[in-house]
Amino acid sequence: MAKTWRRWQDWAALVIGVLTALSPIVVATDTAALWSLIVFGVLIAATALWSLAQPDSVASEYVHAVLGVLLFISPWVFSYADMAGAAWTSWVAGVLTVAVGLAALPAANAEHRGLAGQH
Repeated sequence: MAKTWRRWQDWAALVIGVLTALSPIVVATDTAALWSLIVFGVLIAATALWSLAQPDSVASEYVHAVLGVLLFISPWVFSYADMAGAAWTSWVAGVLTVAVGLAALPAANAEHRGLAGQH
């Protein structure tokens, strides 16, 4: 049986997502930055909950990595790179999200292979 709610990488992704979604409270934003931070933060937190509930899901870890990359490039895509607080939040949270998503891949693969052999 997979150990749910235990992987530190997924807890870290949950914290990153929640803090990203709440960051517009403390950093200056425009409409694009506000919605980018909220939407990506909520999506990262939601996929972290998915990963925590289903630790054998390899796809959720790849989704973390993709969301992290999208969050990282969002200041340029949505033209808020000149807003230091919002841009740095996106860049740091994006890099950390990619890092924890990739760091969780070996454990997710091991869980997946372990469950696949129990049919």
